[in-house]
Order: sequence, then C-alpha cells, then structure tokens
Amino acid sequence: MASGTSETVRQWSAVVDLIERLMADEDLLPQAVSGVRSLIAEVSSLPVADVAGHTRALLTAATRALAARRGPTEAELAFVEELAVTRASQGIPIEVVLGAIHVAERAIWTRARELAPGEDVGASVLLDARELYDDWAEAVRSRLIRAHREARAEQAAVRRDRDVELMRRLLEGGSAASLAAAEAGLPYAGALWVLVARNGDRQAAELMRRLRSDRVASLTAPFADTLVTVTASGPTSRPRSGPARDAVVGIAGPVGVEEIATAHRLAASAVPAAESVGRTGAVHVGEVASVVAVLNRTDLSASLVARHQDARRELGPSAVPVAQAVRAWLEADRDTATAASALFVHANTVRNRVQRFTRTTGIDPLTTFGALDAWWLCVCWLAEE
Repeated sequence: MASGTSETVRQWSAVVDLIERLMADEDLLPQAVSGVRSLIAEVSSLPVADVAGHTRALLTAATRALAARRGPTEAELAFVEELAVTRASQGIPIEVVLGAIHVAERAIWTRARELAPGEDVGASVLLDARELYDDWAEAVRSRLIRAHREARAEQAAVRRDRDVELMRRLLEGGSAASLAAAEAGLPYAGALWVLVARNGDRQAAELMRRLRSDRVASLTAPFADTLVTVTASGPTSRPRSGPARDAVVGIAGPVGVEEIATAHRLAASAVPAAESVGRTGAVHVGEVASVVAVLNRTDLSASLVARHQDARRELGPSAVPVAQAVRAWLEADRDTATAASALFVHANTVRNRVQRFTRTTGIDPLTTFGALDAWWLCVCWLAEE
C-alpha cells in the first residue's frame, strides 16, 4: 500500500515537473499564442505581449493548483476578474475569450501527452491531472463569465448615460450642439441625418438599427418620448419584409449641426403623419410634408372642426362611418372599389356616404383643396372618437 502511494506521489510530481518544463519551453507558448491569434480573428488585433502575458499567467496559476491538488485561490480569481474587465473594455466578447483560452489549453495538453511516455508519466496519472485541471478551469471560467458580464453591463450603462447627455446637448442647438457633435465623432461641417422612432417600440428600434450604417459615425439615444439617431449618412436601406417592416421611422436631413434640433422636430412629426396615412417603414418628412403641416396646426384643426360642428350633429351616430368612408376613399385616390374593399362594405355604400358628407358639410372632395379639407376634417372627427 505504502509502495503504491509512493509511486503515485512520484508520478504526480513527474506530471507537475512535465507541465512546468512545458511552461518554460521557449517555443511552446509562442506557438500557442500564434494559434490563438490565427484561429480567432477578434484576438488578432491585440498585442502579442498582451495575449502571451495573460496566457502564461493563467497556465502558471493552473500549474500551481495542480501541484497543490487544489482549486483556484481568491488571488487567482482576482486576476481572472481583471482579465475579464480588460477584455470587456477592449470589446472582446466572452465567447472569444473562452475560445482563446481553450486553444491555448489544447496546445499545452497535446504537447504534454506527447512527452508523457518519455518522462515515465503513466496515462492514468496524466488523466487524473487533466481532470483536476478541468475542475480548476471550470471555476475560473465561471468567474470569468460573471466578471465579463458585469463589466459589460457597467460599461453599457456608462455609455448610455454619456450618449443621452450628448443627444440632449445636440438637440439644444447652438455651441453646445457643435461641441457634442465633436465628442460623438460626428462631422461638424458635413451633412447629418436624423432618424426618429417612438421610444419603447422594439420594431421601430430594430428598423432604425437596420437603416443606420455601421461604417460612419452615429449617435443613438432616447430623448423625451422618442428614440433618436443622428448619423453622418442617409438611411442605408428600406427593408421590404420582416417584422420591423410594420414600424415607422421618421427621417429628416441632410442638415448641418446647427439644424439638428429642427430636423429632430420634423422627423418626429413624420412618425404620426406616416401612421395617419397608413405609411410604414422609413418615411422622410418630405414624403408626408403636407400631412405634417396639417396635423401640426392644432389651432386650425380646432377651427375646421368648429366650422363644421352643425354637420357633425346632423350626421349624428353615422358621422364615424361616413368619416371612415370619405377618408378611405380619398386615401385610395378616390377609387371606390378599393375603399369599399378596405372597409368591407359595398361600393354603393362608399358612394352614398361620400355624397352625404358633401351634402352636409358643403365640402367638395372632388376638388384639390376640398379633398384636403375633407380628409383633415375626417381625421379630426375620427380622432375625437
């Protein structure tokens, strides 16, 4: 029994000596680092000394743990947390960090298996060492993942706060906007575009993300009840399909830095204007300019409603279906069949309701400005309902 124990201790010491010699090998660690940098693109941009230093530190700590047949100490885990924070600040995803460690581990243990027979290290003892190492590595990975996640969350919160403050200053205008644009990397003299969606609308936020180019400077942050993007290029595409296709993103531009506040107001106005005429997707304010002008004049809306309040009372409960028919008919470019299909009624019903609207209000929707007044009045009536 004592002889067997002594032999196990001897072989375990041989395993530790083997790994320490591998760590001292001048060629092995550079080869492992080279493998990591060539196989994992995100790591290739990091300095060689950075990758080599962290790899050596991790493997040295693992060797000490194997020699003492223990798990990681708090000092070793503190180093792991430091590594996680460093990689998070460099923008390296946690799966990339874990992949890099795995590549280095595989290189070390492959070499250890090759040399073990010549060092009189039995396969069973080497397997025990690998299992102990795996236990140590699992504790390290857990701490690494948690620390990386916490670091990314903290960095994201700081970035969000910074972006919100920059956006507030951009939309204030004046010299504050110029300085905020410079801090955000936006061109002071170049043309800028403003994209606006309803804050909290996930589909609209996704559509905005797809419209924004990753190749130019941009800033995205919430402002009041809107989500705003200021970018140095126009929308990259207009998605024709997908769940985000049903959302609305208002667009204004190109403008200079000093006009961003005005562009934000116009892009924000384009959202309800587009919704009111059934437009979805990316909508430039210039595409719904007349609708924006109409909907933004609440004083004139009130005057229009007051002017036709007698007609509203005369129509009584039928005012809503009449307004729906007139609006659908106008938005269908006066195509009775299309309006009837949209309302699920007979074409004659649409004709009768349009005629009744004309008779009671005195507005002729067949004329250019009459059609505008008719649509506007119907939108107001339906909004009241």
